[in-house]
Amino acid sequence: MFTGRQPREFLDTKILARLAGMPLFARRAMQGNVSGKHTSPHRGASVEFAEYRKYVPGDDLRRLDWRAYGRSDRFYIKEFEADTNLRCCVVLDTSGSMDFGTTGTTKIQYARQIAASLGYLAVQQGDAIGLHCFADGIVKNVPAKRNAAHLSLIFDTLEQAIPEGPTQLISVLHELAETIRQRALIVVISDFFVDPAELRGCFEHLRFRKHDLAAFQLLDPAELEFTFQRPTRFLDMEGGPAIFAEPNVIADRYQTALNEYLKQLQQIVLETGVDYHRTRIDEPFEQALMRFLVGRTRGRGVR
Repeated sequence: MFTGRQPREFLDTKILARLAGMPLFARRAMQGNVSGKHTSPHRGASVEFAEYRKYVPGDDLRRLDWRAYGRSDRFYIKEFEADTNLRCCVVLDTSGSMDFGTTGTTKIQYARQIAASLGYLAVQQGDAIGLHCFADGIVKNVPAKRNAAHLSLIFDTLEQAIPEGPTQLISVLHELAETIRQRALIVVISDFFVDPAELRGCFEHLRFRKHDLAAFQLLDPAELEFTFQRPTRFLDMEGGPAIFAEPNVIADRYQTALNEYLKQLQQIVLETGVDYHRTRIDEPFEQALMRFLVGRTRGRGVR
């Protein structure tokens, strides 16, 4: 698919070939515009039986169940589940904190790999992919479409995404909840360094709009383990003031605050039904994506 084109540093064809054997499923019913792999809230023409209903004048006589008529002397229509396509909308954090990384890769590089791979998998199975990049607002908006030429536009946008400025994740998620009209799979890739209580409102808003929400929280090992040894000047990469501190003095308070924050976030995603994945950026992104895809295979098809 990429023959003759400039190679993208965030794409690995061998990993894509391995991931391609695992379909990307929605956990909730989707409202697409063509036939696809995902369950729909409407009745249709798949092979999966849904229910019987009484015949009413105007129904297609070919859908009458003559065996049910023979047993009950009444006319019944046999209905089947409908399968439809999916619109996957990737919401990518491009604020300044995404430029952080101590293991040879930054959060934004890792996020590009996840977003590009998801886009490729979605288009390969006939689904639509869109991309929304944000920092202190939405800085780039690529609507969801389902053709290979559109995938190239997604890759170009990922390549040009520059992490800078503060984040307005809360307002952006509320805005997307209102502007993405049909049910969609929304995948948010961010470090989620915002107030967990405000995130709850965003997640509930998206759930109310019947979207299937997934979240990849990207964290650097240094943020989790706080292994700094010498007096260090800590910079706020989103424009706040710098702090000069002795790590041994603040390490306990930092770990307490971090654990409390992660505990609150875990509780919120459980209560709001978010498909949450806390991911260290020193872990191969293939493993993170495989867990994501396998988990969706188990929980697919809720109508």
